[in-house]
Order: sequence, then C-alpha cells, then structure tokens
Amino acid sequence: MNASAPGNAERHRPLAARFVEGPHVSAPENAEQRLGDWLSGLEPAQSAALDALLDHASAKKILLGIGEFSTYLSDLVRADAARLTRILSCDPESHLKSLIEDTSRAVWSAAGETDVTHLLRRMKAEAALLIALCDIGGVWPVMRVTAALTDLAVASVQMALRFLLRQEAVRGRIKPPDPEHPEEGCGLIVLAMGKMGAGELNYSSDIDLIVFFDRNATSLDPEIEPQPFFVRLTQAMARLLQQRTGEGYVFRVDLRLRPDPASTQVAISTEAALHYYEREGRTWERAAMIKGRPCAGDLAAGEALVTEIAPFVWRKHLDFAALADVHDMKRQMQTFRGQSEIAVEGHNVKVGRGGIREIEFFAQTQQLIAGGRHPELRVRPTLLALNVLADNNWITFEARDQLTAAYGFLRRVEHRLQMIADEQTHSLPEEPEAVERFANFFGYESRAAFAKDLVGHLDIVQGHYSRLFEGDPAGSEKLPDMNYAAGPDDQRLLDHLLALGFKKPAMVATTVQQWLTGDYRALRNEATRNAFVEFVPGLIDGLAHAEEPDNAVAAFDSFLQALQRGGRLISLLSQNPDLVALVALILGAAPRLGDMLARQPQIMDGLIDPRFFGAMPDQKELSGRLAATLKDADSYEDFLDRLRLFGQESLFLIGTRILSGTVSAQQAGTAFADVAEGIVHTVHGLVTDQFAGQYGNIRDQETAIVAMGRLGSREMTASSDLDLILLYDYDHEQPDSDGQRSLHGAQYFARFTQRLISAFTTRTNYGVLYDIDMRLRPSGRAGPLASRLDSFADYQEREAWTWEHMALTRARVISSSPAFRRKIEDVIRAVLTRPRDQAATAADVADMRRAIAQEKGEDDVWDLKYAAGGTVDIDFIAQYLQLVHAADKPDILNVATLAVLDNAARLGVLAQSDAEVLRAAGRLYHDLTQIIRLCVSSKFNPATSGEDLLRVMARAGDTPDFSTLEARLRETQAEVRRVFQAVVG
Repeated sequence: MNASAPGNAERHRPLAARFVEGPHVSAPENAEQRLGDWLSGLEPAQSAALDALLDHASAKKILLGIGEFSTYLSDLVRADAARLTRILSCDPESHLKSLIEDTSRAVWSAAGETDVTHLLRRMKAEAALLIALCDIGGVWPVMRVTAALTDLAVASVQMALRFLLRQEAVRGRIKPPDPEHPEEGCGLIVLAMGKMGAGELNYSSDIDLIVFFDRNATSLDPEIEPQPFFVRLTQAMARLLQQRTGEGYVFRVDLRLRPDPASTQVAISTEAALHYYEREGRTWERAAMIKGRPCAGDLAAGEALVTEIAPFVWRKHLDFAALADVHDMKRQMQTFRGQSEIAVEGHNVKVGRGGIREIEFFAQTQQLIAGGRHPELRVRPTLLALNVLADNNWITFEARDQLTAAYGFLRRVEHRLQMIADEQTHSLPEEPEAVERFANFFGYESRAAFAKDLVGHLDIVQGHYSRLFEGDPAGSEKLPDMNYAAGPDDQRLLDHLLALGFKKPAMVATTVQQWLTGDYRALRNEATRNAFVEFVPGLIDGLAHAEEPDNAVAAFDSFLQALQRGGRLISLLSQNPDLVALVALILGAAPRLGDMLARQPQIMDGLIDPRFFGAMPDQKELSGRLAATLKDADSYEDFLDRLRLFGQESLFLIGTRILSGTVSAQQAGTAFADVAEGIVHTVHGLVTDQFAGQYGNIRDQETAIVAMGRLGSREMTASSDLDLILLYDYDHEQPDSDGQRSLHGAQYFARFTQRLISAFTTRTNYGVLYDIDMRLRPSGRAGPLASRLDSFADYQEREAWTWEHMALTRARVISSSPAFRRKIEDVIRAVLTRPRDQAATAADVADMRRAIAQEKGEDDVWDLKYAAGGTVDIDFIAQYLQLVHAADKPDILNVATLAVLDNAARLGVLAQSDAEVLRAAGRLYHDLTQIIRLCVSSKFNPATSGEDLLRVMARAGDTPDFSTLEARLRETQAEVRRVFQAVVG
C-alpha cells in the first residue's frame, strides 16, 4: 500500500461518514425517487441498514450521482445491497487489504477453475465499487486510488498464476522446492509494464504484462518442454483474468509489449529477449522498460532479469545517434506543430495536447537521457520521477509542482470518464450537453467551470512539453550558408545534413544536387527556379523534421518529378515553412494524396486557412463554402468541374487531418459524409431544375435521395462509394409531365435518375465526383433505378429479404422536401419495428455472414471489413439487434453502428462487456480503415507498404509499433468473433 495508514479515530469512522465531495446532481428529485424505489424493494433489515448509512449527506449525494451518471457503478450498487452495506460501513484501507487476503486464500484452496473465476470476479466487483467510492468522495487522493487499483491487479495476477502452478504441481509437471509457494524457482517471470509497473493503474485499465521464462532454471519435470508449457500457462492465466462471464471480468490482459509480438509467442525465453533488446530494441521499448517490474511468478529471477536488461535501458554514454532517437520519439508522439489545439469537447486527456502522456513523456525522456549516468533518476512512478528531476536540477520546482497538479487533475478526469461504463476511454464527450453532464459527475456545477480548470492544466502541460527540447540546433538556430548544389563531394554539406538528422547524407546531397541542376518540368520557369533555389535551405530543414527525413527527401523528389507547374506551390511552401514537414508526411505515407497534390497544387490552399486546424466544419458551413464555390459557374460543365474540385479539396483537407492525428476517425467519417451529403443535395437540385427545363414536371411530383451504407451511417472513408436509392411520388391521376418533350410516370423518373447518376460519374477535367452504387434498391440490379414510394413500401413489407432490412437500418433521407422525408421515414420505421422471429432472423444473419465469407474470404487479418471478427461482424450484430428488438424497444434504432451498440447496452439487450468489446473494436477498425482508404489505392499489404504508412497505422491504433498493432488486431478480431457467435450464433 502506497499511502500511510489512517489513525485509529479515522479507522473507526465508516466510509459513509468520510466523504468530503461528490457529484453535482442536477435533478435531485428524480434521483431521490429512483434511489427510494430501489431501497423500498429490499429486505426491511437491509433497507434499514442502508438508510442509517445514508443519513450521512455526502454518502446519499454520491449514490444519487452514481444513479444519474454511471451505469456501471449503478449496476454494482443495485446488484448486491449487502456488499454496498459492507463497503459503506468499512475502513477502506483495511477492507481492501482483507478482501485481497481472503480471496487469495480461497483461490489457493479452490477446487477448480470455475471456482477461481467466480472468486476473482467477486473480489474485483467489490474492490471496484470500494475504490470508486473513495475516489468520487475524495476519501483517497488520486495516487492512492491508482495504487489500490495496482495492488488489486498485482494480487489478481499472482492468485491466478499460483493456482495454475499448484495444479501443474499436482499433475507432476512441475516439482516446486516449496509446494506452498510453487512460483518460487518456477522459472516463469511476469513483468508488469506501463502504469501497472509504476503503480499507477487507471480505473478501467488494461494490464500490460510481458511474460518470460528462463529455460535453464525452472522447476519443470525434465520431460516437459519449457516453451509450450509456459505459453499454455500464460494463456490460461490471461483467460482466468479476462474471460467475460455473467459476473464480468477481472482485468483485460495485454501481452503485446513483448518483443515483436506479431511473430513471437506470449511467453518468450529470457535468452531470446536479451538477444532482442541488445540487437534490435528501440527507443520506445527503452522508455517502456523504465516502468517494468516483476509482479508475479519467480520474483527473484525477475529482479535478476531486470538487472540484465538495465544496460539496454540506461545507456552509459549518450552519443549523437541516441540523442537523435530521442528526438524521433518526441516527433512520433507529438503531432505536427500547430495542427492540434487544446479543446474540451472530444479532447483526449491521455494522448491529446497537454494530456497525461505528455507529462509521462516529459519525465521519461529526461530519464532516458540522463539515467545512465545518474542512477537516482531510475524510478518508475511518474510523480516520483518529476520530484527526483527537480531535486537534481533537471527541471524547476515550479515545473514539478505544475505538472504534478495537472497530472492529478487529468488522472481524476480519466477515472471519472471510465467509471461511467467501465470503458478504457480517455476522451471527453463530443457534445457540450454531454460534457455538462460529465462536469456534474465530476462535481462541477457547469461545463464552463470544469472547462476553465481543464484548459488551464492542459495549457500548462503543453507549455512545459513544447519547451522540452528548447535550444535544439535543428529548430532554433539560423541555418548556415551551404552550397547545396555541391553534391556528396562536399564534406561540409554532408556534416550539416548529418547534424540535421539525415541518416543517409550522401543520398540526400545527391538528390538536392539533382533538384538544382536537373531538368524538372515544374522548375523550368526561371522565376520558379529562382524561388526554389532560395527555398532549398528551408525545405531541407523542414524535411529534416519529418519522422523519416531520408524517406521524406525521396518522396519529395518523386513528387517534384510528377509536378506539372510548381510556382504557386513552391511560393506557398516558402512562405509557410511549417507546412514542409506536413507535406513530407503526406508524400511519405499517403501517395494517393500526393498524386492529387501533384495534379492539382491549388488544393493545398486549404492548409493555410486558419480554420483548417480548428473544429471540423459542420453541414451548414460546408453548404456555405460549396455555394460560394459554385456561385460564378457559367455553364453546366463548369458547375460539374467546380463540384469535383470542391470534393477533392475537401477529401484532401480531411485526409491530411487524419494523417496528422488532429481529427478522430469518427469525426473524419462524419466530415466525409457531410461533404458528400452537401454535394448530393446540390446535384439533386441542379439536375431537377435542368431536367424540368427539358421535360417539364408531373403534378405533385416529389423525389428523394435516400443514403444507404456508409453514407447513411455517416461513417464514410476517403474512397467510399455512394450507396443511394431514389424514391418518388406524384399525382397518379395525371402521370404525364407538362414539358415540350413529355414523359410518362415511371419513365420520367427512370430517366431523371440516369441523369442524376451521370452528373456524379461523368469524367471531366477534374475526374469523377463519386462512384454511385444503387444495388440496394428494391430487387437490386433487376429492379428499376427509381421506385415509387408505395411500391417501395409494398416491396419492403412483402418481398424484401432479411439482408435488405439489415441494410435498411442505415437508410437516411438526405435530399427531399420535409413532407416527403417524413413519409419515407414513417415507411422505414414501420418496416424496422415490426415483430420478427428471433431464431429465424438469427439464422438468416448467420447464413448471410457465411455466404460473404465464402465469396470474399475471411482469413486475411488486414482485410478489416471481411476478416473473421471484422467490421462486417460488428455491423451484422448491430443490425440483427435492431431487427429483433425494435418492435419492443424502438429506441434501439440508429443509423450509426456505435450508437446502436450504446442503445442496445442501455436497453439491456447486449451485455455491457460485449458492448465494450464491440465499441473498442469498431473504433479501432474505423481508425485503421480511414488510414488505409486514404493512403492505399489497392489491397493493403504490410510487406509492401512503406515505413511511414506503417508508423501512421501504429499511431492510429495507439500502439508503439506495427508488430504490436498486428497482435492487437488479431486479439480484437478473435474477441469480436466470439461475441458474434454468442449473440447471433
């Protein structure tokens, strides 16, 4: 335990009397009613005991707040009144200690895994509620909370492993020197990493473990092969902790920080590990090992291993290359300067600007630089590291105090976010109203008061973080005069390039020489060439700040060769040198965007618009920009050209923000959809007017465009087609149009639809606007292009297959008169809310999934859509749940998959634990899909992808490298497929 023990007087006061703060309950009458209803349903003695404890005003206030703001804690409260009574009556320090000790004894003597599974989950539930109450009520400071969570995690790992080792001893596979402590001398080492290693776990944290085994020092029977045995043991331990049962789980276990996790087993030999760290270990792995500590298994062997790894972490001599690695690490974790603003709505308090990770990195970087020569800096906890850095004059005491205060505040925000639904989330809600509710849960009376404190801390952290490398010669000194045309024979130039951070200075010097002396089409104009020559020193400096400077030079060279006219772009970059590293990122990671930029350099203009780095424009703002773009079009062809240019510039700008990490995948998906929706609405109006000029109108005619698929759900990517259905209606008594060239009813609307499709798909000087897919219309390819509303309703009621109703869950009217929109929405809702046979629907959904697997395959882990456990599985679960439950629970309906999962969990038709798995997986797949669709024109293949793209992918998946991302992806897909089989069958 990391806090000093409370005094005797304090120990005798029940927890209910110790609360000093709590949530701000905005609707106390409703909350009181809910709490009263629950208490009245309990046994009289139980109700009376709780009533007595709730005489303490703060205790009642906290329970009211939990009922209003946290589904997870509310479920824990209501699930077991005796447990709640026990917790509110206890001394929290001694109760947590006794809970862990009692569970440890029970697990050791348990008859089998079923009993262990139950015991561990019962302990976790009680500890989770106790710790949450101590946090919310201000009984424990935040670092005592993190210590308690870590104590719980360490004990859980130890219990699970000791039980499994005891079983193996009974079976004769191991022969422990001390049967009462089979972990001693067993040869298995469990290293706690990250926040668990530092004693800083957050409320819903995964636990990061690396498992090693020393094949030369085990208690194994000589006939047993070590690696398969320890791999199975590790998998069993992870299963005991993270398998979800009706009682939930204990901790999610992450084993991906081991060396090269995509190609190594979950338990790795100490010999192989030491060889890896000596030969291939990277800077991020050094930083991770700062917090690594033995937590279970053979602790003595673990300490010896940490000592052996120490020379890899703590370098005695800091050479230039090591310093460059630290710079690379900083650049990889920090988004391009100016691209990420501190915000409130949607801000990620862990990895966003001014967040927790910046404080951790601030400390770890200086530990890496100086810890080799100054052993006193080799400490694990973040706040202790800040303190030691200040004591040894590496940072000021003011910086320590400010960062310590910010760390405590941000960790409490993180905990409170995770308490809402027991999710490993770090992002504040996207909407101001939701942030207001969160602020109330956090104890603030208003969003404004919370935002003031939050932004104040974020600003302070960002200030210290941005000054971390103040005085870096690559960024702060005047660039020396160089003869860049001299090429690789000029040693002074090579030394300068090396100092800037290029690892292949001769290659760079040769390339720059070719720029200045070669025959590049974009540089043939004398004024452009002169401007470029002036710009070269700044260009080289900017490219040196790219994540892979040598690759950035090669990518810029390819770009320069493809560029038709360079004057405007070169002028733009020379006047805005901060954009150079951003362009390097685009060229290195997203050749598709680079090709667009080479063909149409004018799309770069949007990057210097101050609005670019702000909030993503909403539909109203986009409509205004689109109208301004089209205002002076003097012909239909000019109109189509301008539409295409607007679409491509929007795609480029959104894509650049995805790459730079300044918008989330969800925000990008919405932005792509908003752009498409605005264009569709504009084209709909244009074609309607133009078509009427030729063929007239039919009396009372109405047309509507219904978005399906990714446009309907507002989850588009850079390469999404538009899945559309056109519906119409008119006065059936007068079906002929009144133009000079009259058309009859269905013929009129069929031709109108062809004209509409043509407006999107005709290739002009600026390419194609969008590919249109209308296969989701009634009867698919065999049906008419446009459907009359009554025919559409009849088809959906009588003929449509289950898969067509699944698709209909995403249907959204995006261009129509308000009255016709309401008619269509009523038809769709009636279809989706009709009663269905659950078993028959499940069979149809499962058959559809099998058919897709047979046609598309499901074995490629990087085919994120079709892989077993991929996006299709999540979509099908959401669609299935809507079809079978919407009749009784219409509130489940939503076009967006993640919103459906939230609704399903809230309505009780999807387990919270399964919803959490699916939501996390959906976000991961969407993040990665956005990058892949943006950067790759064909199928994604890691083996043929550039390092820049793999690095961007790893960052999008919030993993330190690509191998770890691949391991995470495989585990996620396995979990999603498990849920699919449990829910659908």
